[in-house]
Amino acid sequence: MRPTGMADEGAEMREETERMIEKNVEKEPEHATPAAGGDAKEMRAVILSGFGGLNKLRVTKKAMPEPLEGEVKIRVKACGLNFLDLMVRQGNIDNPPKTPLVPGFECSGIVEAMGEGTTGFEIGDRVMAFVNYNAWAEVVCTPVDYVYKMADSMTFPEAAAFSINFVAAYMMLFEVANLREGMSVLVHSAGGGVGQAVAQLCSTIPNVTVFGTASSVKHEAIRDSVTHLFDRNVDYVQEVKKIAPEGVDIVLDCLCGENTGKGLGLLSPLGTYILYGSSSMVTGETKSFFSFAKSWWQVEKVNPIKLFEENKVIAGFSLLNLLFKQGRCGRVKTVVEKLFSLYNQKKIKPVVDSLWALEEVKEAMQRIHDRVNIGKLILDLEKSPTPLMANDSTETSEAGEEEEEREGDSDNKERMPFIQ
Repeated sequence: MRPTGMADEGAEMREETERMIEKNVEKEPEHATPAAGGDAKEMRAVILSGFGGLNKLRVTKKAMPEPLEGEVKIRVKACGLNFLDLMVRQGNIDNPPKTPLVPGFECSGIVEAMGEGTTGFEIGDRVMAFVNYNAWAEVVCTPVDYVYKMADSMTFPEAAAFSINFVAAYMMLFEVANLREGMSVLVHSAGGGVGQAVAQLCSTIPNVTVFGTASSVKHEAIRDSVTHLFDRNVDYVQEVKKIAPEGVDIVLDCLCGENTGKGLGLLSPLGTYILYGSSSMVTGETKSFFSFAKSWWQVEKVNPIKLFEENKVIAGFSLLNLLFKQGRCGRVKTVVEKLFSLYNQKKIKPVVDSLWALEEVKEAMQRIHDRVNIGKLILDLEKSPTPLMANDSTETSEAGEEEEEREGDSDNKERMPFIQ
């Protein structure tokens, strides 16, 4: 029985507004081409109706896109979840896109069609791809420059776990920091997808020492992947200095905040610090201006003269900006080819934490937020949701329209992912 009163009238108005937004998404899809008779083919997709908590995510029907000139249409089999997706959901990024939108930046699947003038692929090819949003859907269309044929022995979940994590790790280590034999690397979030990729790539070079930080609950699972492992909540700086008094050659920082100053302080002469994320800004389910301000305030202000005197290098890296804003597709393609060679030699292998149905996206995202994953979380488009989650992200009223879940309800549902 619904309670009455002005507060509930306001809540009902908010729900109705959300439904209207979602209807507009279905009416104005990107790349959509109506089929004969005016009816567009439909697909399932995750919709982010607005920035905020998990209740802003839902699975719904959306018009299926068709490829434009130079694009490839892919029937998606798996797509990756990244911490960046969580920050996008919160609106915790620079220049966030307009909502509603379909999240996701990487996927794997089968080529279903190609736009005019598109070459290099055939219908039925197994591929992985970068997508500038819209990846969390049954079908995506993306420019041919962002699509790569999968290695023959690679599974679809592995391919979805491969693209962002391994390309970013490789480019930071070898193209920005120039990793060589005998060097040392400090990587934060060593149990995550990028952290595990970094550890594996470092193992392909002789005598590389890897220092890793991670939550203590992950230590048993990842201890063998790094040389020295520290609890992220202790003073890792002093622990690293005990082992390497001269400092480390490379620091890979996805945390930002106070870790920036710590990382610069740990660099040896000619060492390179690379910032590639700012996960310390994420504390609660929704964007926190306090956490943002605290992280910004804790970042040590860099003095160029000091860098000059200490022979240190500070850099930033964003793979998605490199692809979508700076047009370095050719350079990324070369890296992908090198990585596939390493994969075929069995020197590297993506670590998949768990597989989730599209309807379980809220639970999957909560697992990332809780920072308990080892490797990559994957949305498996062929996986059926567990019964307890079936109505979590897709709820249909008698009128046939999805209703937004009340915030906090998901906390009472059991989480039952398929853990590999």
